Amino acid sequence: MHEALFLSLSFIAGAVLGAIFFGGLCWTVYRATTARQPGLWIFTSLLLRMALTLTGFYFAGAGHWERLLACLLGFVIARGMVTWLAQPASSPRRRLAPGGSHAP
Repeated sequence: MHEALFLSLSFIAGAVLGAIFFGGLCWTVYRATTARQPGLWIFTSLLLRMALTLTGFYFAGAGHWERLLACLLGFVIARGMVTWLAQPASSPRRRLAPGGSHAP
């Protein structure tokens, strides 16, 4: 019973880590387009995002491959959500087709 709780918490931790990682990536790309030193922005952001993500995976996994896999699944799902949300509202991929599925 409590293993399912730990798997759920690992999944949520992965989703939060993914949202921070990929949301930070979107924010970095946006800021780098107007920065005087875009390379510094991108490199610093990469280091911070990777350090945070790897630390989060280390603690969420807690030495159990099942928890690590749940964390990775949440991370990948968050990537899809951030990618979908980062698209312009006028994008044909962002609009939902009738029946609830995405438009081709």
